[in-house]
Amino acid sequence: MTDRTLFSPLHAGKIDMANRVVMAPLTRNRARPEDDTPTALHVEYYRQRATAGLIITEATQITPEGKGYAWTPGIYSAAQVAGWRAVTDAVHGAGGRIVLQLWHVGRVSHTSLQQGGKAPVAPSAIGAGTKTFDGTGFVDTSVPRALETAELPRIVADYAHATANARAAGFDGVEIHAANGYLIHQFLATGSNHRTDGYGGSVANRTRLLAEVVAAVVGAWDADHVGIRLSPFSNANGVSDSDPMTTFGAAVDIVDAAGLAYLHMVEGQTGGSRDLPAGQDIAALRARFRGVYIANNGYDRTMAMEAVASGRADAVAFGVPFIANPDLVERLRRNAPLNKADRATFYGGGAEGYTDYPMLEAAD
Repeated sequence: MTDRTLFSPLHAGKIDMANRVVMAPLTRNRARPEDDTPTALHVEYYRQRATAGLIITEATQITPEGKGYAWTPGIYSAAQVAGWRAVTDAVHGAGGRIVLQLWHVGRVSHTSLQQGGKAPVAPSAIGAGTKTFDGTGFVDTSVPRALETAELPRIVADYAHATANARAAGFDGVEIHAANGYLIHQFLATGSNHRTDGYGGSVANRTRLLAEVVAAVVGAWDADHVGIRLSPFSNANGVSDSDPMTTFGAAVDIVDAAGLAYLHMVEGQTGGSRDLPAGQDIAALRARFRGVYIANNGYDRTMAMEAVASGRADAVAFGVPFIANPDLVERLRRNAPLNKADRATFYGGGAEGYTDYPMLEAAD
């Protein structure tokens, strides 16, 4: 395509994108504390960023058990569905498209964030060795308990129920969060999955939960409205895998066979280096998926434009730049200066550092 640019339209399944600049999922910890419901602040925040070709929401827990950080939103209650409906209505009213990221954190949680102070759940009783935010500060994650085999159908059903809720909330689709060391990634990776049942050991077994979740989510909507996020080479939240090319080759094959609308991959370490050791190859994994590919991790304007023009990516997701630049698409189009993000206001708080960044005209 001679007209293939970062600013040309794109169709991912039945998700129509006005451009190929994607807002990456960004945890901001501003949901209503008593019930993890989006508020009017979320409505304004996402509406401001509706010029993105696609908004992927902050990760959103599918059940109370799936929660790992204070003040993160859910999609399992009627109040949450109503809160998100106000967001989608605002984004659509501004001409945007928005999908909800489905999240179960697995072991990346703390007993204080779990109902009844229970231990978080995981494929195996192996701690993440990382920290989480409990509402007062950053604390060590709690040691999880291993999920029983008989519990896994419940987990899969939770993904389907959350998908149905997202559809009722007016989203344009959903993204399965299978990256960054959270529950599905924990099942995929050899370092966190020491199971001896049908969900552990072989690659076929370790990808079984992923396959079942994909099938359930597609069954609750359809493949044309479902995307997925993977981070094949990331060690975020303590995950590690002995052979990521084999593990994630199988994972991408599952995603491709399901015909999902898009594959969204973190290229390299989450929020870190894009460099990979010998034998690890993003392009080889990407080539196994025939649908729309969204690239992510450390892209600037030049890199993004080249990736799309060359066909290495169909779209590019930006994270931190979207925090500080609600009108990022227009800034990239004009090659205009970017606002600098205030990291002190990333997590928690109110409008400051959330909805008060200036638009381009106001900044001129």
